[in-house]
Amino acid sequence: MVNAVLEIYTHRSTCNALLYNLINGSIRDGRGCTTSVQQEVLSTCTHAGGSWIRPVGFDTGVKTYNSLTRRKEPLILTRDRVATWYSCGPTVYDHAHLGHACSYVRFDILQRILSRVFGVSVVHALVITDIDDKIIKRSQEENMSPTILARIYEEEFKKDMLSLKVLPPTVYLRVTENVPQIVAFIERIVANGHAYPTQKGDVYFDIRSIGQRYGKFSGSVSLPSESADSDKRDSRDFALWKAAKPGEPSWDSPWGGGRPGWHIECSTIASSVFGSQLDIHSGGVDLAFPHHENEVAQSEAYHRCPQWGNYFLHSGHLHLKGSAEKMSKSLKNFITIKEFLRSYSAHEFRMFCLLTKYRSAIDFSEGSMLAARSQLGALVTFDQGAQAYLRGQLPCPPLDPDRLWDKLAEVKGQVLDALADDFDTPRAVHAVMDLVSHGNRQLQPADGAARSPAVVGAVLAYVRELFGLLGVDLLDRQEGLSGSSPVVVDTVVEQLCQFRSRVRSFALAPWEAPPPQGPGSASARPRTRPDRLPLLEACDALRKDLAPAGVLIKDRGATSTWELTRRAAPEKDQDQD
Repeated sequence: MVNAVLEIYTHRSTCNALLYNLINGSIRDGRGCTTSVQQEVLSTCTHAGGSWIRPVGFDTGVKTYNSLTRRKEPLILTRDRVATWYSCGPTVYDHAHLGHACSYVRFDILQRILSRVFGVSVVHALVITDIDDKIIKRSQEENMSPTILARIYEEEFKKDMLSLKVLPPTVYLRVTENVPQIVAFIERIVANGHAYPTQKGDVYFDIRSIGQRYGKFSGSVSLPSESADSDKRDSRDFALWKAAKPGEPSWDSPWGGGRPGWHIECSTIASSVFGSQLDIHSGGVDLAFPHHENEVAQSEAYHRCPQWGNYFLHSGHLHLKGSAEKMSKSLKNFITIKEFLRSYSAHEFRMFCLLTKYRSAIDFSEGSMLAARSQLGALVTFDQGAQAYLRGQLPCPPLDPDRLWDKLAEVKGQVLDALADDFDTPRAVHAVMDLVSHGNRQLQPADGAARSPAVVGAVLAYVRELFGLLGVDLLDRQEGLSGSSPVVVDTVVEQLCQFRSRVRSFALAPWEAPPPQGPGSASARPRTRPDRLPLLEACDALRKDLAPAGVLIKDRGATSTWELTRRAAPEKDQDQD
């Protein structure tokens, strides 16, 4: 063991291996406890640079950018095909906005990829911050209980997430329902020598007690230690427990009445669900410091472990185009999710998110949303064209099935490689859109007898499946057509379009005109009867009239197909109260 201690100073890999053995209990003394020499190994390994310890376990085949190392790392899970995932939820004092939506939709996409492409079950816990300075201030302004205010906006948040097709976490947890656990968590940190109470009843985390291990995300280990607050030992120390103030909600604790600090709630609740080892922690990039920095410090101080969270994933900010500032409530430059969904669909927003890497900042504008809508429109066009071809309603020139089968196999490989490379959805979408573009060019009305329905069906099934697992349902054509049963709408439109097709076929039936008289006259060609032209005009008028109502009829030669599109929301009557 002594030799192992000496090797620490020259071999970082040996250090990490010893730490792993310590964590998993394979190095113990006769009583099953960590010896003083082992404690020295643990201290030396974790304080000498605080290096990341590569997990040992199940390799998912995915590489992901880890904010702890600032590079891509193999995603290795503690348990076979199970990922423990914790994410910071909202502070519920106002409506959620598109900045929130962007982060939650992006991580929803990542979880869908992990579970539905790579076969990993994701156990996801999300905390709702339902007691906070902002909640208290807003409740005082609204003259209502902080609890009632928080519940109202919590339910609004959950409805917004459902509207955006975000899968619910395995469990939602509230801070106010975990205060006793938070108090116990703080007590143990104090007992371990990493926090201290003050005479005023506050409890602060002691940054100096963990030395160079603080600063994993920011590297901010050399901040000035002079403090303007005489109760703090170091200006970097942060509150674990806040002493009660008049008129504020409070809970009992060994230090008097008060409430939890912001950072401690996540450490406690994540630990209560997942224990001392967490696979993945996610959140917006603005949470990396100080929130996640402080979470790591507290959790490792509580568990006395060298590495609490193995992977930290951070999503980029959403900006209004032309602004360098992120969208946020405090800056009052936000668009609520409800406002957004009056103009665009959840599928269009998800496509908008898919077209950029989850770690990248993203500009929101009408132009970027129209680009996402255009991409989604190309998918729907292919879906409808492929269906018409499979039903025999769309005669096309002969396809090259072998080439199309090869193209499909090639795209499948490209998509899998892209998603395994830090969930690169832009590259995956680009590969599929190239396949769809190729299909749309081939599925054009033309005379042709040879058919290749099998390969077209295979491409259609793959496109639907891939975008379905990413959360974009190409068969969900009823969005925006509220107020009627989808089955009734489909039936009525189908019957209407069939009637129109029969009328149109009758009007287009070729007519043999009387042969011209006289020598050398050209033979007559079939043409539409003049007395049936009004029928064609009526069919065209019906198609144009139905388009604003969300019914899109496409005439493909002598046949027709239809689809339901998202109907624009009607403008509010100005006279309406």
